[in-house]
Amino acid sequence: MSHNVPFLDLSVAATEVETEIRSAMKRVTASGRFIGGDEVGAFEHEFAQACGARHCVGAGNGFDALALVLRGWGIGAGDDVLVPGLTAIPTWMAVASVGARPVPVDVDERTLGMDAHCLEQMAGPRTRAVVPVHLYGTPVDMEAVGAVAREHGLRILEDAAQAHGARWKGKSVGTLGDAGAFSFYPTKNLGALGDAGAVVTDDDHLADTTRVLQQYGCRERDRPELLGVNSRLDELQAAVLRVKLGRLAEWNERRQVVARRYLEELSDLPEIRLPSWPREAQPVWNLFVIRSDRREELRLLLERRGIGTLVHYPVAAVDTAPFADWGRRDAAPVSRRAASQLLSLPLHPHLTRADQDAVMTGVRAAISELRRG
Repeated sequence: MSHNVPFLDLSVAATEVETEIRSAMKRVTASGRFIGGDEVGAFEHEFAQACGARHCVGAGNGFDALALVLRGWGIGAGDDVLVPGLTAIPTWMAVASVGARPVPVDVDERTLGMDAHCLEQMAGPRTRAVVPVHLYGTPVDMEAVGAVAREHGLRILEDAAQAHGARWKGKSVGTLGDAGAFSFYPTKNLGALGDAGAVVTDDDHLADTTRVLQQYGCRERDRPELLGVNSRLDELQAAVLRVKLGRLAEWNERRQVVARRYLEELSDLPEIRLPSWPREAQPVWNLFVIRSDRREELRLLLERRGIGTLVHYPVAAVDTAPFADWGRRDAAPVSRRAASQLLSLPLHPHLTRADQDAVMTGVRAAISELRRG
């Protein structure tokens, strides 16, 4: 009898902390404050502490967190921002949304993190900032990225949307550059019950500017100082995130246990490439992404065996419709090749050992069938 394993079931995580979440939400509804209340302030303080940052500014989502930092730095039309060729599309869209031009930097063949050698080649006179992405929960080589950024006078905005709790040389991602942007989309390691995000930084001026920008550009109601937006973390989501933040370290450890099993027990399959990461990095496994030259065949074979998979991400950003005419048709060859190979296996804190066994058995069976075919 087959053992079906969905790629992800968010209801399981919610059930584990259901009592605490109900209590937190009841606390918010009883307060009568749904925007700009105590829960947001408390979460910002707690998340800043967890990251080791001076400031945390809650935002409506991770996309806005990226865009708010770029706006706060005055980046816009006429400016270039260096972004990975392989990443979720919001990284590129956030740059474009402020009027700047996202310039693709290829990724490292082994780790899929931003390649510092390519970064050096792509920096130019219009470049203002670089956005390294800690893709799938794996920290980028921030030492190498930082060296290039300093040489060219670039600000560093870390896209840590998938990397809550990940570390580089013992230091939390999001605090390794000038600012970090986090998403709390429900599928993240620290996920809300809807959209939410945050900026972390040690820069007092940027934190203050970000707070003004996110409130229609107002420090005082109805008296705008800047051309702002509406992007605020609401009280209910903040209360939920406070509950889940208390479980983050435990849930990340559970992810690591699953990842170690996969890495150990699938290592003898030459048909797939398992994840790699820099030696100094401590991944948190938001996703477990393998690579196969026969990705679509493997995906369909796993689907027939009841193993859910997803592709993160099937098209390199430079090949998507909004950026197709930007004159970068030869850019980021490693990113483009990887996009045709990537396949994410089920991995989350609530994946049972039986589920893990079923995934690994399914992968082995599918590869055996590929060999025969």
